[in-house]
Amino acid sequence: MSAATPPYTALSLELDGPVAVVTLQRPERMNALSRVLLQEIGTVFRALTADPAVRAVVLTGSGEKAFCAGADLKERQGMTEDDVRALLGLYRESFGAVDACPKPVVAAIHGVALGGGFELALACDLRVASAGAVVGLPETSLAIIPGAGGTQRLPRLVGPGRAKEMILLARRYAAHEALALGLVTAVAMPGETALAAAKRLVAPLASGAPIALAAAMEAVDGGADLDLAEGMLLEARCYEKTLVSSDRREALAAFSEGRKPVYRGE
Repeated sequence: MSAATPPYTALSLELDGPVAVVTLQRPERMNALSRVLLQEIGTVFRALTADPAVRAVVLTGSGEKAFCAGADLKERQGMTEDDVRALLGLYRESFGAVDACPKPVVAAIHGVALGGGFELALACDLRVASAGAVVGLPETSLAIIPGAGGTQRLPRLVGPGRAKEMILLARRYAAHEALALGLVTAVAMPGETALAAAKRLVAPLASGAPIALAAAMEAVDGGADLDLAEGMLLEARCYEKTLVSSDRREALAAFSEGRKPVYRGE
């Protein structure tokens, strides 16, 4: 299945060799998450998961103001409670497709990433912010809670104490504060965009061993809810996938021959 096949209307997809760049394309609404955009996020990430030519993914937003400002509140006006429940199910399904992607996914955050926008970034494996970026989960100040995974993914990232501080106080953090707290992986260098920094970060992943990268993410993510003994068993099962791969034999051959390995995901 080619990731480029569907006619996307609320996002765009650029394939740059083995790196896919997915860009939210609603700059007039600060890339707010409409129903159509949510559906297309799920569609594109399921397609990227199935595309063997894609080794890594960068997710970003168009325009200068926002990675993603969160829910499209204009669209939500007039929705019934059942409508909102159904929409939250779509959030979880679509963000779940991002989370479940076996290729490394890096969020390139510029401007604001708030509410559902930051929850989308949390579903990615790594997050890179521009120097002027701001992240936050302001839902409790709007009489709701994060409903697209924020209450679950954030504590796994920074611990329950920091997560409660951010969520209960509806705190917003500038890029370097977010870096210090572990909310983002890196901050772009002076004069560098978040997208350029994300592409720089993802470059070694794009040439890395796909089976090993996927196995490592499976072991880390899957082990989060296990005790140590069960986690060690999971690690052993994931290691076995790399042990029998042709890529492992290629790594050993390349080392002995003094050359760079060429990994094929086999």
